[in-house]
Amino acid sequence: MKSTLQTPSPLNVLLIGNNPMELGTVLDKLNEVRAQKIITEIAFDLRSILERLMRFNPNFIFIDDNIGRQELQETLKQLSSNRKTKDIPITVLKNSNYQEAFGASGILDYLLKQNLSADALYNTVKNSLRFRRTQLYLYKMCQKKKTESTKKRPVA
Repeated sequence: MKSTLQTPSPLNVLLIGNNPMELGTVLDKLNEVRAQKIITEIAFDLRSILERLMRFNPNFIFIDDNIGRQELQETLKQLSSNRKTKDIPITVLKNSNYQEAFGASGILDYLLKQNLSADALYNTVKNSLRFRRTQLYLYKMCQKKKTESTKKRPVA
């Protein structure tokens, strides 16, 4: 009897930031992940993000907080309103734990750059994807219950 090994489908990761050196470091760490093939695209600003999204379907997004607060907020706004990216988990890569966190609904996690390793990045991706799938499942079940309960109500 032959056993067939299924290889997991590759993860498509979009890296967003304005510092090629730091993004290169993140890219190197992602390339060290052996548990799963990871395909990456890099974007440096809103225009390049939209260009990447025309031909690339990310499963996960990392954003470097060095892009600045206003640019980060605008990027999150665009990603959360885009049909292709609104349900994709986002992790912000931070320089310091002391900087103010951005309270945006699209951000699922924060990761300190000083703690970057292949394992830390992969675990963040894996856990965030699992969390987002659970969120979407619960949302769908809640919506289903609401529609079922409105159909079953007796008309007075």
